[in-house]
Amino acid sequence: MGNLITGEMLVKYYELNKQKKEIEMEMNALKDAFQNYFNNLVGTDHKGEITISGYKLQRQIRKTEKYDEAETIKRLEELQMNELIQVVKKPDDVKIKAAVDLGLLNPDHLEGCIISTSSPAITVKPITPR
Repeated sequence: MGNLITGEMLVKYYELNKQKKEIEMEMNALKDAFQNYFNNLVGTDHKGEITISGYKLQRQIRKTEKYDEAETIKRLEELQMNELIQVVKKPDDVKIKAAVDLGLLNPDHLEGCIISTSSPAITVKPITPR
């Protein structure tokens, strides 16, 4: 393709992106139907499996567990198990900006502290005359 961008390439990209969105909507509708089927067959939060026309449809249930932060900290403090509690120090972006805006903090003092990231994003849209 080289470095030449043609109108055909833009049209193709736009059309493919549109098709992709339509396909995702169709797939989501099918997934909803599959979920409803298994909910009725085995109940929610249960795995299930059926085979139709040589295709196997499976539903797996992935469980993740994590501690309720507030409740766990309260309980650990009651048990005097403070060594099991993490103390996380991190800059408060909102307060730093307020301090700079109020002139309490000179932005130069934080030079070298700011990490900038950027990522390229492509969009193609037809230009509609107004």
